[in-house]
Amino acid sequence: MTDIDDIRATAHLLADAARAETLRLFRDPALRPDNKAGQGYDPVTQADRASEKAMRAILAARRPGDSILGEEYGFQRGDSGLTWILDPIDGTRAFIAGAPTWGVLIGVADESGPIYGIIDQPYTEERFEGGFGLATLTSRRGVAPLAVRRDVELGQALLMSTYPEVGSATDQAGFARVASRVKLTRYGIDCYAYALLAAGHVDLVIEAGLQSYDIAAPIAVIRAAGGIVSDWEGGPAHEGGRVIAAASPELHAAALELLAG
Repeated sequence: MTDIDDIRATAHLLADAARAETLRLFRDPALRPDNKAGQGYDPVTQADRASEKAMRAILAARRPGDSILGEEYGFQRGDSGLTWILDPIDGTRAFIAGAPTWGVLIGVADESGPIYGIIDQPYTEERFEGGFGLATLTSRRGVAPLAVRRDVELGQALLMSTYPEVGSATDQAGFARVASRVKLTRYGIDCYAYALLAAGHVDLVIEAGLQSYDIAAPIAVIRAAGGIVSDWEGGPAHEGGRVIAAASPELHAAALELLAG
């Protein structure tokens, strides 16, 4: 087995383990969210913690030399040059509400940024995988290739974002300029929006205030499917912050110009 084969096999084991832990408590009345935020509301559940613990245990057994960055348990340094970037439930608010639009994010990065990723939706049994020359969706229908939608002009584009309140007032103004020019804007489905872009159903995703564990896996999946992910200045986005994902270079350029004002 090559190292790429082992990375992929390990990633799928992580996704399987996270599925088991998250589905055990999804739509369960026993779910008891805590609030991580000093002000406002930043929920975390026992499912978030159990999911990340299960993934970390697999990495400890199979790839102890790799670093790990997870939302719930922080950074663990390794010496291999690879980092696993884990979001055990991206969309905890949706999870709490019983909406099947959350997901598990598993990214692998080297010094250049994300090189491989999985966006997994346990409840719908959809697994979006990208990197190492692969771009696939595995679902109840089988395995199908992922490919972004091409030849869509801005005026016909579908735009998604998690929150209508995108970042600062200046950020919101930039987002509003893009939203006013597209055909349709929809909100509230977290990482699933990036998966839909990779699958050719959505053309733009624009967000602000992201962390690296929110975007590492989507970057790998979308790039593998032929799309573009950057920050709002057109630079690297793997550290998070203000992020735009686009299905084509033309849409990316048009949206960046509007975001800039």
